[in-house]
Amino acid sequence: MENKKLDRYKTISQFHKSRDLPNPDHPLISVIDVKDIRNHYQPINMILDYYSISLKRNFSSKFIYGQNEYDYDDGVMYFISPNQIFKIEHSKDELLKQTGWLLLIHPDFLWNTSLANTIKQYEYFGYSVNEALFLSDKEEGIINNIIQNIKDESHANIDVFTQKIILSHIETLLNYAERFYQRQFITRKKSNHKILERLETLLTDYFNRDDLVINGLPSVQSIAEQLHVSPNYLSGLLKVLTGQSTQQHIQSKLIEKAKEKLSTTDLTVSEISYILGFEHSQSFSKLFKTKTNLSPLEFRQSFK
Repeated sequence: MENKKLDRYKTISQFHKSRDLPNPDHPLISVIDVKDIRNHYQPINMILDYYSISLKRNFSSKFIYGQNEYDYDDGVMYFISPNQIFKIEHSKDELLKQTGWLLLIHPDFLWNTSLANTIKQYEYFGYSVNEALFLSDKEEGIINNIIQNIKDESHANIDVFTQKIILSHIETLLNYAERFYQRQFITRKKSNHKILERLETLLTDYFNRDDLVINGLPSVQSIAEQLHVSPNYLSGLLKVLTGQSTQQHIQSKLIEKAKEKLSTTDLTVSEISYILGFEHSQSFSKLFKTKTNLSPLEFRQSFK
């Protein structure tokens, strides 16, 4: 039966206590072995006030982050930013098979450091979350070594160097994760090409509709929502695979439709811009000229 209660953990120590773990050696950062919390198999419905980075093997549970179900398949690593609701449903048998670790980082640990700002630039924290990070054995070994360094340093006697050393390891971990996500965009061709195919179909259907006048041009946000990925994830994927952002793809499909109207109908430029959802024909003409180096009328003249 689903657990409706929403638990909020404001401190890492509070999370430790809820899982019958001893207090963390450092109150603002902790590495937890999954096997030490496997006896807690009740459905999870929670918010953390801190960052969570996890690597789990044999994860067959249902994981909802935001409104989307996490795509695990063979993926093992996921990232949760503070103040995000997530739910995990699993059986005792499923949980007992899991191995891995959790890295918990309170924002106060990053306070007044460069990482406090740069951590927000790592887009995989904002994917809403849709796809786990897949790791080869070699890549997993690299990540596990970094985590072991963080664990060792957080368990050592805290001194003036502790924070700086741990921060350098965290930054290294995040940079490797970013590298591996970029690789994933390329190597997971099957699923990524499905997204591209769905994007093409979605945009084609959109520009063939008769209600663009009412609804206007599609936004990156609305397109991403229909594809069940976040805007950042979609644009990141498209940039790697095609060199274009989502906005550029929308504009390319728009120009393609405009060329069709200009070459096969007698509609005026103003009528075409209106049909395509532009409030002002000047905006349409400017975009068309930017994309084709021709004005709409110059393009039409080339067919005469």
